[in-house]
Amino acid sequence: MAAWTCRLLGRLAARLQGPPVTVYRAATSRGSIPTVQCVRSVKTSTWWDEHLTEDNANFMRRAVAEEYKQLTVDRLSPLKDEPWPRHEWDEKSRRVGLVAVKLGMMPVWTKSGERHVVTMLQVQDCHVIKHIPKEEYNGQTAALIIGAKNSPPFYRTEASLEMFRNAGVPPKQKVTTFHVTDNAVIKPGTPLYAAHFRPGQYVDVTAKTIGKGFQGVMKRWGFSGQPASHGQTKTHRRPGSLGPGGDPAKVFKGKKMPGKMGNVFDTAFGLKVWRVNTKANILYVNGSVPGHRNCLVKVRDTILPHRVKKNSNPPFPTFFADGDEELPEDLYDENMFQFGEPIPD
Repeated sequence: MAAWTCRLLGRLAARLQGPPVTVYRAATSRGSIPTVQCVRSVKTSTWWDEHLTEDNANFMRRAVAEEYKQLTVDRLSPLKDEPWPRHEWDEKSRRVGLVAVKLGMMPVWTKSGERHVVTMLQVQDCHVIKHIPKEEYNGQTAALIIGAKNSPPFYRTEASLEMFRNAGVPPKQKVTTFHVTDNAVIKPGTPLYAAHFRPGQYVDVTAKTIGKGFQGVMKRWGFSGQPASHGQTKTHRRPGSLGPGGDPAKVFKGKKMPGKMGNVFDTAFGLKVWRVNTKANILYVNGSVPGHRNCLVKVRDTILPHRVKKNSNPPFPTFFADGDEELPEDLYDENMFQFGEPIPD
């Protein structure tokens, strides 16, 4: 409405002076013409592409994309500034996580012939944005703000862009926070890759589930419903009795009833990493994860007690592309069957 008002009344801005008034229709007689007085009531009336031609707007998009691409490349230079100290991993260390894009699902097979379904998660333009010390966060643990998937700066405010400028990275579409220990702190501006996790490790994936709208108890909670015949009249998919009688005279909190389903944050715990593609930065995790295709998800080390031992000695505090470790294009779990190899007997 603001855009429509601004563009429609832009020519009348010079004529309409004085304090803003409400749009009204004057009371007139039947034979006269009704008069309508309009005012320009929007606070900001200029968009970044309002006075630009289509060619100039496309040029601005290309120029900004090239500028941020060069900014990312310059940030990887080891001569930029001094790196932060790196510490050794111990059992109480807590690493940072990643923000990835859900691509879809595919099957994989083990060497024994078992079939598993995996979800592909691609790490796109993931960087460390800001480090929050323990004293400034909650007094118990430090935090790292992570951003992923570059976003154009045209529709951002100056206050929201300040954090990205300080880190020397482009604006991000998704920004989230991870709790880390003091020995797992990473310098802002450091890129994060899929090699942060290795095959055989277990991760927890958090994302917002697909919204289903208002649903009944059979779809929302899995109720079996009422009988299909034999005296049932329009009660086939109803929940039935709510339980309490005259003694409590109320419905207890938390009762499973119809309501809005989905569109809430959910976490899938203890998912095994079967494969890591270091060239395309893709993680292949076991099973399904919350969220729709192309949504952004949080991936971090699992917190399940019986899976923590599988995550010992990971790349700490993360995998650095400029380090001494050279990785092949694909990393596989030791039990995963690789196409092209001879089939075991």
